[in-house]
Amino acid sequence: MTERGRRGVAAVVTNGAAALVGFSGAWLAGFRLPWSILAAVVCGTIGWLLGAWLAAGLSRWLRERSYAPSGRAHYRLTDVPPGELGAGGKARSLAAMRQGGLPVPDGVVLLPASFDGDELTAEASAWLTGELSRLGRERQFAVRSSALSEDSASASFAGAYESVLEVSADQVPSALATVRASGRAARVAAYAEARGADDTGQVAVVVQLMVPAERAGVLFTVHPLTRELDTMLGNTVLGLGESLVSGAATATEFTLHRPDGGFTGPDELRPFGAKLHSLGHQIETVFGGIPQDIEWAIADGTVWVLQARPITTLSGYQPRIAEYNDSLTGNCLWSATNLSEANPVPQTPLTISLMRYQQANGGPSMAIRGREMAGYIGGRPYANLSVQITARRGRNAKATPREVYQKMAGWWGELPSQVPVTLVPMTQTDWQDSGLWLLGSLVKMVGYRRQLDGYLARNPDDCRRLSDEIAASRTADELLTLWHGQLLPAAIRSFWMTIALSSDGPAQLEAELRARYDAQLVSALFGNLSGLAGRLESLGPSLGLAEVRAGRLAPADYLARFGHRGVNEIELAWPRPVEDPNWLDAQLAAATGIELDDLAARRAAGYQQALSSLPAKERAGVERKLRRAARQAAAREAARSEGVRGTWVLRRFALRAGELLGLGLDVFYLTIEELLAGLGGQPVDRELLAERRARHQQLLELPQLPAVIYGAFDPLAWADDPNRRADYWVFGSGERSSDRAEDSEDPALVHGFAGAVGQVEGVVRRLDDFAQADQLRPGEVLVTQLTNIGWTPLFPRAAAIVTDLGAPLSHAAIVARELGIPAVVGCADATARLATGDRVLVDGAAGTVRLLTRAGAPA
Repeated sequence: MTERGRRGVAAVVTNGAAALVGFSGAWLAGFRLPWSILAAVVCGTIGWLLGAWLAAGLSRWLRERSYAPSGRAHYRLTDVPPGELGAGGKARSLAAMRQGGLPVPDGVVLLPASFDGDELTAEASAWLTGELSRLGRERQFAVRSSALSEDSASASFAGAYESVLEVSADQVPSALATVRASGRAARVAAYAEARGADDTGQVAVVVQLMVPAERAGVLFTVHPLTRELDTMLGNTVLGLGESLVSGAATATEFTLHRPDGGFTGPDELRPFGAKLHSLGHQIETVFGGIPQDIEWAIADGTVWVLQARPITTLSGYQPRIAEYNDSLTGNCLWSATNLSEANPVPQTPLTISLMRYQQANGGPSMAIRGREMAGYIGGRPYANLSVQITARRGRNAKATPREVYQKMAGWWGELPSQVPVTLVPMTQTDWQDSGLWLLGSLVKMVGYRRQLDGYLARNPDDCRRLSDEIAASRTADELLTLWHGQLLPAAIRSFWMTIALSSDGPAQLEAELRARYDAQLVSALFGNLSGLAGRLESLGPSLGLAEVRAGRLAPADYLARFGHRGVNEIELAWPRPVEDPNWLDAQLAAATGIELDDLAARRAAGYQQALSSLPAKERAGVERKLRRAARQAAAREAARSEGVRGTWVLRRFALRAGELLGLGLDVFYLTIEELLAGLGGQPVDRELLAERRARHQQLLELPQLPAVIYGAFDPLAWADDPNRRADYWVFGSGERSSDRAEDSEDPALVHGFAGAVGQVEGVVRRLDDFAQADQLRPGEVLVTQLTNIGWTPLFPRAAAIVTDLGAPLSHAAIVARELGIPAVVGCADATARLATGDRVLVDGAAGTVRLLTRAGAPA
């Protein structure tokens, strides 16, 4: 059964369940108006959701049974199992499309096991003879290569292997030998070496019915040059497409707009524009939303799909160095404003791959058209705001993308007007498919929120137990069994819990109150969140040190609660503070005393005074919203802290795997898939690890990347540009650092976002790295790229906090409010414009920092 057939069955099941349950609801209501109508609507909706869930399971069951068993030497295209790597890239692609109900010419694939040298084995020859008879011996055939890496995301091998067209049935064996022999051509070896592919000798061969094309062409589902997601670009010629691919004929260009299918191009192709648009979108869907380079042909009024492969120039992954650059996959809007706090430096391949592995194996995924809500650029995580805005805006929303973004600004900060805001093109079918998936994820999140108390109570003990079992694993097999049986489920549970408890409710409420009341008043209201909901975890390390100094908290208890937290806590390769026996003593020696009772009393008094100044009729409503926001903030931070504790367990797993595999710390330069394969007995390429280690070091030496990126971004090229703009990057804009100064009428004024109100004049201490923390003197203005929970013990020393990255919900803003320290966050270039010794005036309410005098200048 094809994918189209399975969709039909799913639609019948879904709508049938909706009708049945809806009718039952009306019957239970006695068919009395208006209650029967209400019951039918409510019950019908429940029935539709139930039917959709049942239909999804039925579709999976039917799909699994529509393939032939793996391990055969040859297959019909309709029968190729998805995991049959021996079929090669082209055959698997053609099979996936034909199985999906797309108009792909019928045919077969002969795997390398079908050949003895370049000749067919006797068994394969007999099988092929029967298949050619089934297809029609009077027909002509196309015989093409399907090497293992061919038509992959990283290597197309376009034109490298021979293709033999217009072949009669009797000539097929000879054509097969020609194609097989081409795998030994010098051009194939040269291309393979350039692309890092080493499996060129394993060539399967596809035999398909030949399409007698009247017109043919190629279609890119994303514009390969501008990378705009809403534009498909095509070229067409008369006759066979080989003349287009080889360059022998001059092609005519056309474009298709997404998602409406608007056509611009030659009139003779216009009748087929809608079909080409639909096929392009469907093919992209079959391959998980990956942009496709499609070859097509028209014969007797029918559009046929001859081939599809990823657009290699839009590939976002380099497998050799295990590096993602998701900005290359099409123009989207990316932000690292909040994500950089927990990920201040480029991550190792193991850390990055583990995040994606969890999403692919039951973790929280909110992808639409194959694009996740977060990705990676230069080793750093970035949120894909185009995906988030598209999902929030919905199918029929009237709000503009920028208006939708404004509702998310608490997470990501204000967006410069020069930065485009684009959407992911979505059809009605896309919304139906994604809508159910997103709804299921949201329902799942509600369930996890209800489990928070139990999770917080159990997780520390669970992590200790799992850590003990990791240490007790004596063989690779034991560790691999522990991973699949306990570690992965625990990691996915923590991942879900962290995502489920994330909320921008506090930021939205703050924006709402700032629009109605004075900034100083709002800051006082939000400066007591911990007083309303209990201590916030972001304050824990700093306040905990004060409790240890006062003798109210034992050092061992402090380490048990906070020893897993720190400046780079998401990175698996980063040693946790608790792993250093001298860490706590050093923290206590450097800590500035905090009077906990006085601090809490000041916050509470300021809060009560601000609350009492509100109009009486508004006071109760505001307080109710503040208490809800406080609970949300406390839950978010508690879930995140325990999630980080789980990450420490995964670090221990990686370290133990490194010991068992003899890799030591190089284990962090494996991907999780490679690590698991290594535990399963497969060899590890140590030269590859050395190359990845060098690449990671190269990324570590780059300056902080722009907080906002639109379109394709090359971190190394950007870093090499002395005139680079540090606050944002827009593909093709040509903006430079000098443009940043022109944005402000006052070159002495640094702009950011209001983090915590208050004015203070002081001397700057710029810290480029947390390793310089001991240089901060009491009363200085801390200026740095970003802060996170590892920086918290420094805050009491500072007169004010100024960061390049951040938003109202960032760590610096939350902690500074609670400690009563003025803060300006998200300045983009404060570290570039301010130096240690400069005298500045920080205005937290206005979100500005004014340079008064330069370091060394006369007073």
